[in-house]
Amino acid sequence: MAIFNEYLQTIKDDNHRDKLTTIFNWIHENYPELETTIKWNQPMFTHHGTFIIGFSSAKQHFSINPEATGMKQFSPQIEQAGYSQTANLYRILWTQEVDYKLLKKIIDFKISEKQDYTNFWVKQ
Repeated sequence: MAIFNEYLQTIKDDNHRDKLTTIFNWIHENYPELETTIKWNQPMFTHHGTFIIGFSSAKQHFSINPEATGMKQFSPQIEQAGYSQTANLYRILWTQEVDYKLLKKIIDFKISEKQDYTNFWVKQ
């Protein structure tokens, strides 16, 4: 998890930084088999060299990227949780609660989807 420290220090708001730290720690505790890395200035969790989920932060929100396959699979639940979304990611306002049950479902799906996968990204 130390690999994320430099990225987290770029987030000036203490509450925002604490929120992402909590999420990263939750993932690490629940998925110790996932590796951590920074690519394209984004914290990511990978598994056997394949992308599972990534994060980015902005002024009003942070984004979670489970690739298009994760978005397609969970788009209705993401909308129901009140998060905005695109084809590749969803956004959680800093003021919103994190739906950890939904995050768990997404990560479980991505791990299962990529269990025999060798490419970093899903090929569309």
